[in-house]
Amino acid sequence: DESSGYESESSGGERAGAAAAGGTRGRQRRARTAFPSEQVCRLEKTFQRQKYLGATERRKLAAALQLSEIQIKTWFQNRRMKLKRQI
Repeated sequence: DESSGYESESSGGERAGAAAAGGTRGRQRRARTAFPSEQVCRLEKTFQRQKYLGATERRKLAAALQLSEIQIKTWFQNRRMKLKRQI
């Protein structure tokens, strides 16, 4: 069961709504990950070659960049959405 770590994705229901609405109950959202420029460059190069990564490619890239597979997966999802907005 994978999650990005955000409260709004958990099964917290009412608590998640309160947290999303600016309430003080529930857990805080995870801090935004700041990727170093070397990692972003490698991620962008990989994205230019292929917009979707399979499990094997994601595992290899995560190991090479010392990131979790979930971070790679999320970065690619966000990057595809950015591309979609630009188009």
